[in-house]
Amino acid sequence: MPKSDAVWGIDIGQCALKALRCRPHESDPSKAVADAFDYIEYPKILSQPEADPEEMIREALTQFLSRNEVRGDWVAISVSGQSGLSRFIKLPPVDSKKIPDIVKFEAKQQIPFSLDDVVWDYQQMQGGNEADGFALDTEVGLFAMKRDQVFRTLQPLDDVEIEVDFIQLAPLSIYNAIVFDQMYDLPPATEIDSEKPPESVILVSIGTDNTDLVITNGYRVWQRSIPLGGNHFTKAVSKELKLTFAKAEHLKRNATEADDPKAVFQAMRPVFNDMLTEIQRSIGFFKNLDRSANITRIVGLGNALKLPGLQRFLSQNLDMEVATIEDYRGLAGGVVTTSPIFKENILSFAVSYGLCIQGLGKAALGTNLLPREFVTQRLIREKKPWAVAAASALLIGCTLNFLGHWGVWHSAHEDRYASVRSAAQAVSTRSKDMHARFDEAQQRFDELNTMGDNLVSNVEGRLLWLELYKAIKQALPHDPVLEGEEKPPIGQRRELHIESLDCEHFDELSTWYQGEVEKLYKRAGELSNGEEAEQPAAAEGEEDPDAAAPPVDATPPAEGEAAAEDTGPSGPGWVIQLTGYHYFNEDRNHEGATFVRETLIKNLKDGVVQLPGPTPGEMEEVSMKELGVGYPVIVRAPKIIKVDLQKPAPQGATGTRAPGVGEGGTGPGRAAEDIVSVKRFDFVVQFAWVETPPSARREAKQGESEEQPLDAGGGVVQAGF
Repeated sequence: MPKSDAVWGIDIGQCALKALRCRPHESDPSKAVADAFDYIEYPKILSQPEADPEEMIREALTQFLSRNEVRGDWVAISVSGQSGLSRFIKLPPVDSKKIPDIVKFEAKQQIPFSLDDVVWDYQQMQGGNEADGFALDTEVGLFAMKRDQVFRTLQPLDDVEIEVDFIQLAPLSIYNAIVFDQMYDLPPATEIDSEKPPESVILVSIGTDNTDLVITNGYRVWQRSIPLGGNHFTKAVSKELKLTFAKAEHLKRNATEADDPKAVFQAMRPVFNDMLTEIQRSIGFFKNLDRSANITRIVGLGNALKLPGLQRFLSQNLDMEVATIEDYRGLAGGVVTTSPIFKENILSFAVSYGLCIQGLGKAALGTNLLPREFVTQRLIREKKPWAVAAASALLIGCTLNFLGHWGVWHSAHEDRYASVRSAAQAVSTRSKDMHARFDEAQQRFDELNTMGDNLVSNVEGRLLWLELYKAIKQALPHDPVLEGEEKPPIGQRRELHIESLDCEHFDELSTWYQGEVEKLYKRAGELSNGEEAEQPAAAEGEEDPDAAAPPVDATPPAEGEAAAEDTGPSGPGWVIQLTGYHYFNEDRNHEGATFVRETLIKNLKDGVVQLPGPTPGEMEEVSMKELGVGYPVIVRAPKIIKVDLQKPAPQGATGTRAPGVGEGGTGPGRAAEDIVSVKRFDFVVQFAWVETPPSARREAKQGESEEQPLDAGGGVVQAGF
């Protein structure tokens, strides 16, 4: 439901719960109207060993709700300064739009936890200026609190069903209260002289277990939590005078009425000195940070300041009067401000006052440490009634529509269609029976067909590898020499020498093809389509730019020749690897890998092979694609190297070696003039092969001749591989 314009500021301290309810002033924006408050002191201090903090806070909240109504109002709570982290960061001149990104980066550097484990917020402080879209002299306040601490803080309020809208650090709430109430006449931020800033005020808020020190000039703020408070005075009295904690607390509050006041003050003197030292050290540290600061007064807050002698002790040793607040200038509402309980504890209501000012939107610092997921959940909850209403309207519409259709359906008598339905069911039953018989016959046919394929494959399977060997042999280039004609020099012979043939079976050929093989295959296709002239052959000793890949026993990145639109082979099959070399490297335009592509690769792609036909003694032409050969790839082409070979003996065949001479050099058996230096190119070629029996090839041809349209001349148009 919509909330009112009133705000409850609840300060759950170590000694008491303080709550203040404020609403905007009707005519004066510099004031707020206080129309309710509450002050509930715990039976024990929460930090005492025998105390149960969770239970005492729950009881105090229950008592608070029994006397006050918070439903429909905004609720803001505070957490101690020691529970959170505060950093004030000076930013370099930067584009104003980039400030959120820079602050997030600074948050990662300044917050010693993962940002996922904390709740954090920031605000750009007043006092900077902007020129041409760039923020100058910008200071950003960064505030954070561990997420688990936030949940622990919210748990007691969740138990009593109090929804919290704002969470703020107590020192910053004090800052908001003092700026609104005591520093209302500050000049505009644009008129501030950085060399002569406004006068600074020191706020010393002495709590039960710690003291919050806040120094501010209204625009800049610096705070530190000192781990000393009123409880430490009680512990000192209890220890020195050997009293129980309760008696020591009573004696501390009434030190002037004790039997021996001097002994009481003597017991508390070490704590007095420690607190003074910490305050002086903090002030000195701040002056080193901001040498232009002009501190003119000190304001004391917190009920612990009412300890006899403490205010005078601090005033004498800090060389500046420590003043207290008698009333709040910006707080109107006679019922609250004139209440004896409120006036007696006015020094402890600064935090609640600051929370109310923030809830009313009048605070100088408006950061909120409430987790964002809480806000999201509440937004969803608020939208639920509307969603339910929309769903109900939709359901009503669907119901009315259904009733209209049901009326039409109900107006038709079922008996009128009984005979037709019976006949349809009979036809359906017969159809299902026929389908079952058909499926049974199909299954039997598949079994017989599989049996026939197995029988045929045993016969044809013996021919597959012989056909492959013959196809490879016919794909190799031949350089025939007529009888009586002298063979050309070794470097001009169009021959490929195959050293080995390897194979490996793949359950899925695409695992071999996809990746680098596909890229290089397409690149080779571009070369074969005319780009080869632009690609020079590899120089001697260089890697061929068009082919390089690992051997066949791995899934290789390699080079291939294929059209850019081709998706590559798929299904089970073999990868055949040919390892060899050639000496045809005298012609710059046809040497190295180019010669392999122009001969072996081209023949494996587009060549045909003569194989025995179905009629004995008859030969038929079978293309490489019909044979199942495809996607030839040069997978390794290291470089063109020079080697020394022996000249063939006059009576020997070409390529024979004389004793003592090998391809890699000469031996003592031959003279130097018998040695010829040639260029040698080594290569490895791979291609895919899918076993295609002769019967399968003939069935495929027969199917193509029946299905494909005739061309203009009446012939059959052949489909591509």
